[in-house]
Amino acid sequence: MDLTPKEYIVEQIAGDYALLRRTDVPADKLNQVALALLPEDIENGTRLRWEMFTYRRLES
Repeated sequence: MDLTPKEYIVEQIAGDYALLRRTDVPADKLNQVALALLPEDIENGTRLRWEMFTYRRLES
């Protein structure tokens, strides 16, 4: 299991889930994550960092 920190951009919010795209590797697949696991104030285009099983908002 790869536990290194990863950065994402919120591509879309759909119901109770957000679709996240990794920024450090080219990928055609989006990660679906429950909104309950993400910071409350996210919107499309928000940059996030996943580290130690926690997502936090990155300042632009």
